[in-house]
Amino acid sequence: MSAPLIEAVDIRKSFPTGQKSVFGRPLETLSAVRGVSLAIARGETLGLVGESGCGKSTLGRLLLRLLDSDSGIVRFDGRDITGLSRREMAPLRSRMQVVFQNPYATLNPRFSVRSTLTEVLAVRGTPRAERQERIAEVLGLVGLPADVLDRRPRQLSGGQLQRVGTARALLVEPELLVADEPVSALDGAVQAQVLNMMADLRERLSLSILFIAHDLRVVEHVADRVAVMYLGKIVETAASGDLYSAGPLHPYSAGLLAAIPQVAGGERKAVVMEGDPPSPINVPSGCAFAGRCPRRMPRCGVEEPALRDMGGGRTVACHLHGG
Repeated sequence: MSAPLIEAVDIRKSFPTGQKSVFGRPLETLSAVRGVSLAIARGETLGLVGESGCGKSTLGRLLLRLLDSDSGIVRFDGRDITGLSRREMAPLRSRMQVVFQNPYATLNPRFSVRSTLTEVLAVRGTPRAERQERIAEVLGLVGLPADVLDRRPRQLSGGQLQRVGTARALLVEPELLVADEPVSALDGAVQAQVLNMMADLRERLSLSILFIAHDLRVVEHVADRVAVMYLGKIVETAASGDLYSAGPLHPYSAGLLAAIPQVAGGERKAVVMEGDPPSPINVPSGCAFAGRCPRRMPRCGVEEPALRDMGGGRTVACHLHGG
């Protein structure tokens, strides 16, 4: 892999719960991200996959410095940005953008699409004479017709709203795009359209993309590499071709694939993964997946597996694979 555009080194993030001691200190903390290291190269799409609540979105926000990490390092374009102030981060904001799961919640319902996009360019300082030309260019990139410009969010479909959200992010010409569950609220046909759009944008703009999803199949044709996250940790990484053709190494990754509906007797049926993840407030010792794992060994309950390099760009944190 070429030099990374964005890189995290052993970053951690916990949140205090509502319960406090008589001295005002939190009695418990929720461990959202527990020592994650990853990197995304220029022009690469990394799919970050895991069940709801595993820490994917928190990790995305830590990379963007929308949240401050408790420890660890975040580097952007070789620069340590971990401790930068809001003012120091401001010049970097246009270089890293986010597309949220629910674009309607991030769009002003009283503004037309034109007003929303024009405001972005006004804040950026784009000359007034160039704004409409830039908006038309970006609409073409995301596959929206010009007639959406005078509509308000309530007049758009879910797929159109997601394209507007993407257009708003692209207006400032970012190098990194964090797409946080951008298709989870869309139906199958619209999902495919948005996924194709993301793949096309990566090719045309040489974007680096962190594509967050809970479904392994969603990222299959979008991501160059896939990182699987469980209870705040990365448990497996692999090139997309290796993960889907050779199969996953970690039992949790295998469970995610098995949970995808398969056609059987004319109906789509899924294998439901047994059990629920442990509470991130009380993370068990040993392997956090041990209580749900069909291949559990005695050591799994007491010894946490390290993320091991398996060669060929694959890593896995599982006692079944060495160590």
